[in-house]
Amino acid sequence: MTPLFQVKDLSKFYGNRIGCKDVSFDLYPGEVMGIVGESGSGKSTLLNCLAGHLPPDRGEVLFDTRTDGMRDTIQMSEPERRMLGRTDWAFVHQHARDGLRMGVSAGGNVGERLMAVGARHYGDIREQAIDWLGRVEINADRVDDRPSAFSGGMQQRLQIARNLVTGPRLVFMDEPTGGLDVSVQARLLDLLRGLVREMGLSAIIVTHDLAVVRLLADRLMVMKDGHAVETGLTDQVLDDPQHGYTQLLVSSVLQV
Repeated sequence: MTPLFQVKDLSKFYGNRIGCKDVSFDLYPGEVMGIVGESGSGKSTLLNCLAGHLPPDRGEVLFDTRTDGMRDTIQMSEPERRMLGRTDWAFVHQHARDGLRMGVSAGGNVGERLMAVGARHYGDIREQAIDWLGRVEINADRVDDRPSAFSGGMQQRLQIARNLVTGPRLVFMDEPTGGLDVSVQARLLDLLRGLVREMGLSAIIVTHDLAVVRLLADRLMVMKDGHAVETGLTDQVLDDPQHGYTQLLVSSVLQV
């Protein structure tokens, strides 16, 4: 099977400080990779380099495009990258407000992404928006409400609907359950797991919460000081960690 996404020797530096260094991995269609590590480990820098939000200093980020096969997204033109971000890629922010238009209705937030890929029929756009609100457990009668009237959990579900309505093949998630109450987190994780399986999504999830990757990720990468110190099947890494840092991470959770 051809990888959907290949990362080769990706590095980012901030002066003398390492953001991430020589990170490489393949991601296959329908596979979910979790990236974990403490604050400052480099996981968010890596995610932003992968998603095109930060220019890396060296390395390649290859994506199996629908028309031209494997392409280095770093070398793409800005319009090409923007179109990729509207169609085959999606990015779920930790804070839903960063991924929503707060002055636009819930339906408008979902509809905007459809319009960005060419949808023009208002009735069809509204119908799809209502359908997607239902899929993320938001009642249809909230379609004209603005996100500011929603709870944090509902805002995050709306952001997910906005991202997934165009049927992307790869979703980047930055602490998708961060800052939410535990009961809200559980509901959101259950929703995400269902959507990932139903749509056959590939995803890269950055989190500090090992319970999140245990539930969602097929494979796990552990970051420390900008380096990937351990990679493997999620259960294998968490149940039998080989690297001393991973052992510390896992044991600190068990002791809580």
